[in-house]
Amino acid sequence: MNKNMLRQAQQLQARLAKAQEELESAEVEGTAGGGVVKVVVTGKMKVQSVEISPEAVNPEDVEMLQDLVMAATNEALDKAQEMAQTSLGAITGGMKIPGLM
Repeated sequence: MNKNMLRQAQQLQARLAKAQEELESAEVEGTAGGGVVKVVVTGKMKVQSVEISPEAVNPEDVEMLQDLVMAATNEALDKAQEMAQTSLGAITGGMKIPGLM
């Protein structure tokens, strides 16, 4: 590998590391039930918080609450994955690099 290719590879690696760092602190939100359930997820797919409004809690319909939490979580995870693909894809030129996304 010549020096120019090595330097380009090092620059790419540095940009990817910075993008991954930014994804760790970036957050997206998913909601369900008109906002009665809200889930916040980082760009690294970690759930940061779950908020449930009191009106969503009905002891006689726990299944509905479970569905709302699942829907909000899935929405937030979809947004986080899209954010990661956009961020990292801009650096890699759309190449799929195992372990990044």
